[in-house]
Amino acid sequence: MSLPTKRSTFSAASASDDSSYSSPPMKKAKNDLHHSPQHPNTADKVGFPMEEDPTPAAANLSRKKATLPQPTKKLVIKLNKAKPTLPTNFEETTWEKLQSAIRAIFLKKPFSFDLESLYQAVDNLCLHKLEGKLYDQIEKECEEHISAALQSLVGQNTDLTVFLSLVEKCWQDFCDQMLMIRSIALTLDRKYVIQNPNVRSLWEMGLQLFRKHLSLAPEVEQRTVKGLLSMIEKERLAEAVNRTLLSHLLKMFTALGIYMDSFEKPFLEGTSEFYAAEGMKYMQQSDVPEYLKHVEGRLHEENERCILYIDAVTRKPLIATVERQLLERHILVVLDKGFTTLMDGRRTEDLQRMQTLFSRVNALESLRQALSSYVRKTGQKIVMDEEKDKDMVQSLLDFKASLDVIWEESFNKNESFGNTIKDSFEHLINLRQNRPAELIAKFLDEKLRAGNKGTSEEELESTLEKVLVLFRFIQGKDVFEAFYKKDLAKRLLLGKSASIDAEKSMISKLKTECGSQFTNKLEGMFKDIELSKEINESFKQSSQARTKLPSGIEMSVHVLTTGYWPTYPPMDVKLPHELNVYQDIFKEFYLSKYSGRRLMWQNSLGHCVLKADFSRGKKELAVSLFQAVVLMLFNDAMKLSFEDIKDSTSIEDKELRRTLQSLACGKVRVLQKNPKGREVEDGDEFEFNDDFAAPLYRIKVNAIQMKETVEENTSTTERVFQDRQYQIDAAIVRIMKTRKVLSHTLLITELFQQVTFILLDDFKNLK
Repeated sequence: MSLPTKRSTFSAASASDDSSYSSPPMKKAKNDLHHSPQHPNTADKVGFPMEEDPTPAAANLSRKKATLPQPTKKLVIKLNKAKPTLPTNFEETTWEKLQSAIRAIFLKKPFSFDLESLYQAVDNLCLHKLEGKLYDQIEKECEEHISAALQSLVGQNTDLTVFLSLVEKCWQDFCDQMLMIRSIALTLDRKYVIQNPNVRSLWEMGLQLFRKHLSLAPEVEQRTVKGLLSMIEKERLAEAVNRTLLSHLLKMFTALGIYMDSFEKPFLEGTSEFYAAEGMKYMQQSDVPEYLKHVEGRLHEENERCILYIDAVTRKPLIATVERQLLERHILVVLDKGFTTLMDGRRTEDLQRMQTLFSRVNALESLRQALSSYVRKTGQKIVMDEEKDKDMVQSLLDFKASLDVIWEESFNKNESFGNTIKDSFEHLINLRQNRPAELIAKFLDEKLRAGNKGTSEEELESTLEKVLVLFRFIQGKDVFEAFYKKDLAKRLLLGKSASIDAEKSMISKLKTECGSQFTNKLEGMFKDIELSKEINESFKQSSQARTKLPSGIEMSVHVLTTGYWPTYPPMDVKLPHELNVYQDIFKEFYLSKYSGRRLMWQNSLGHCVLKADFSRGKKELAVSLFQAVVLMLFNDAMKLSFEDIKDSTSIEDKELRRTLQSLACGKVRVLQKNPKGREVEDGDEFEFNDDFAAPLYRIKVNAIQMKETVEENTSTTERVFQDRQYQIDAAIVRIMKTRKVLSHTLLITELFQQVTFILLDDFKNLK
């Protein structure tokens, strides 16, 4: 369609300069200035001189030959002054054309106009300032069709799934139709809408109309929401649903801006009710591991649901709702019902799942308290069971190892959980005052003593490291020191240590933990053993040894410093003449070398190797000094009574009975007792067993190990308490010298800070 244009009048003039250019052909100039063919009504009149050059060559020659200036020529263009007018019914005709196209789009019918002509029609209306009216007409036309489409859904008595499909079809049609209309009327969006901030774009106008008429048809909206919730619940119950349909309809709610109010709120309420009921049901029917797996699966499903069709804005409140109903409400029940079972079964994977889920609802503190309670209760059973004292340390080591594995694999080495395990262990290991410290020392004695077959140095070192962990928890470390020193002395003096390197390694570890003051005496014991070797070598090379020692006897002496070693009660015994001579010669040598010292023989710690002649062959017997003294009596007599032996040896009664019992009633029966029996009575007689036979040449005759009595343990403990009293007195003096004046309460407080071994029983005696 061509439109009239506004006429204008203008003039143009050209002038010749001194170069005397000739004007171009008039015919060409006329063509160049002709009006546009798009304006047929323009009647321009152009006047030119009618003189023409015959050829272009002649024109060029004339430029060269011309000598006179050419007269000025004027170009005058005259336009018609009549105003252009729109064709009759231009606006109505154009709108009818657009209206028919819009109706055809909504009715899904073909229209007779091409899209380019429709776009040009809208552009022409906008060009003549008719865009406002056009926008209103398009809005009215769209509203009629959108209203009719939504009203067609009212009263549909179909199944909810079918109804949702109809709603989706309606929405999809609306989107396609509005996009088509917007593409035709794009000029409106680009010019009219941009210039008027209060006017919506055609797409937003369509959404507003759809939202308006959807609110006027509440039945449609309510059934749609109900259908969506029903489909989601079916999917939660493991039924297959059309996720594409769900996605399209929820995107419709989002595009319309009614997602939060119309869908999200009832959706979260329904989710809360669903999982509240499910949580109660599953908590009653399943065990804790299965329940935790179910919760983990549900959280994964809901997260996937948000990825597939639920709007991302709902993810956080949705997950929080599931966590609250399935986890937060059942924290205490889960812990009471299953935590102990999981810990006892060392189910690290399930415990890790529990820790991960509890961290989502900020319930790690409850889990930490449950761990503390479990460690204390389980450890208390181990520590307080006096019948299983022998296995206490190994049980504690196994328990601690299992807790460490759980801490690493299940609790991700959480510092708070690690500290909880340490605090709980320190509490339980000190429930029985002093006893665990004593048992740990005896456990180390068992591991460090010779005879542990199949234990490599690496395994022994690993065991020492584990025991050291328990040692750190002990409050009364001085009790441990007392018993450890006593056992170490036996190992060193009797040569029963499995490895001197392991012994020194343990001393080094204790020194690192407690300082040099703690291990000063223990290190002194090793120095005495090494010094004794040097003294023995020097003695063997001395003149006294070469000239005065009886032949056939070899003797090794350990010279011990009294302050380093445990206190041993003196036990008198009448030694054979040969041994007395040996002792006197060594004493003479030692005092000549170290004047001002005093030697006191500890007969109870001596041991010997005797050569014995039996009818079936010769043997070597490894025995204690007391056993050797008794056996050497039978060099002069074949049969002796208990009283005879007692008078001849002067060995203390209990010790003598134990000694005779080991020689006549044990596995190696060098003597024969009459009458036979397990116990040694006053009237028993003993006879040398000449028919004794054994496959080995050297035979170890084990002494009957008398169990440590309550009195002996009490004696050791009392010595520890006495040493403690000295330490407490010294600490009080240090505090008072610093403070001068101090109340009793503050004095006790500072005393606790300086002296770590004070326990409840000590505290009662502090005053």
